[in-house]
Amino acid sequence: MEGFVIKEMSWEEAKKFGIDSWETWESGPDVTEGEFPEQESCYFLDGELHLTVGDKFYLVKPHMFVTFPKGLPCKWDIPRYVKKAYKNDYEL
Repeated sequence: MEGFVIKEMSWEEAKKFGIDSWETWESGPDVTEGEFPEQESCYFLDGELHLTVGDKFYLVKPHMFVTFPKGLPCKWDIPRYVKKAYKNDYEL
């Protein structure tokens, strides 16, 4: 998946990129499938996300940075709760 990035990142490193000033979003349990309408980068602050991209599964937890390119089809399964800081059209 071109443009899809997922990596661990400490909070101190994240702050160097200004992530501490990004908008936040949170959700309780939910399952969603679809494509991203625009490119989004996010840093997970709390909770857990079961992410499926194509035939690959990813467990996304706090201190993980993810970039979703525009049009990327994926499935989000939030088992309990998740909170992320996010910004559109941002690349590291």
